[in-house]
Amino acid sequence: MGFIDKDIDKEITQVDIRITILCENLVGRLMGLGEHGFSAFIETGGGNYLFDTGGGSSIVPNSLTLNKDLKSIKKIFLSHGHYDHTGGLPEVLKMKGKVDVHAHPHVFLDRIAVLKEEGREIKRFIGIYYKKRYLESLGANFVFNTDFTEVEKGLFLTGEVPRQTPFEKPDPRLFNETDGKTTHDLFLDDQSLILDTDKGLILILGCAHSGMINIIHHVVNKMGKGKFHAILGGTHLDLLTSEQLEESIQSLKNVEIEKIGVSHCTGMRAAFRFHQEFGDRFFYGCVGSILEV
Repeated sequence: MGFIDKDIDKEITQVDIRITILCENLVGRLMGLGEHGFSAFIETGGGNYLFDTGGGSSIVPNSLTLNKDLKSIKKIFLSHGHYDHTGGLPEVLKMKGKVDVHAHPHVFLDRIAVLKEEGREIKRFIGIYYKKRYLESLGANFVFNTDFTEVEKGLFLTGEVPRQTPFEKPDPRLFNETDGKTTHDLFLDDQSLILDTDKGLILILGCAHSGMINIIHHVVNKMGKGKFHAILGGTHLDLLTSEQLEESIQSLKNVEIEKIGVSHCTGMRAAFRFHQEFGDRFFYGCVGSILEV
């Protein structure tokens, strides 16, 4: 049980659950490719699953390097409709063929980031690069949900997360375009995956656009239990305020969590603070990182 970055060929029958980071910004001691994106390969006694697909350039080579068979997955879960979490979907589908892809109905919204470069305002498209019909032609069977949903025995998707924490603010740079109108992106499609284990809940975050603390409160409320064996994934704390980071850390101290593994959009500044505050309970979830239960 625990976080490791070796013994990647150990039989899954020796553990109940193994979660391997396939796509992430950084690479650990194992070989692999880094890219801006996130994907986790989840092995359980009931089958294998994929949470997000990264940006598209690393998921297949990293799956081969880490000996994770993409053809074996039973379902794909998409955390939200950004390119760095959905870009690898066509390549996965080309290997797997027909498979259920669980997502929120807003996953195909046109997303843009408004950035400032050399004093100028630049718009950049950051949504899914591919049309729904094209992905369906490759084998995707989209299953949309808005509510908290049990997708397999012991596996749950959060659905839409209530925004109740006052200090968790949306990223002011991110927008969507609908019917010619540009509005701040509310990310109603942002959802996370929960695994209910004997050791406690495991919560896998994509980017936590709903707010990491909002998500945790929602999960505790829906699951009726508050012990987390692990929380891992992107927290989107990189470019938000220092005040929000510190408030988030203080809130996390009130939650029973054995392990906290951050990735992707967390950023080094926030990751260092997490390490300072949580010590041995902290790990960085880079490519090749493995959580076993």
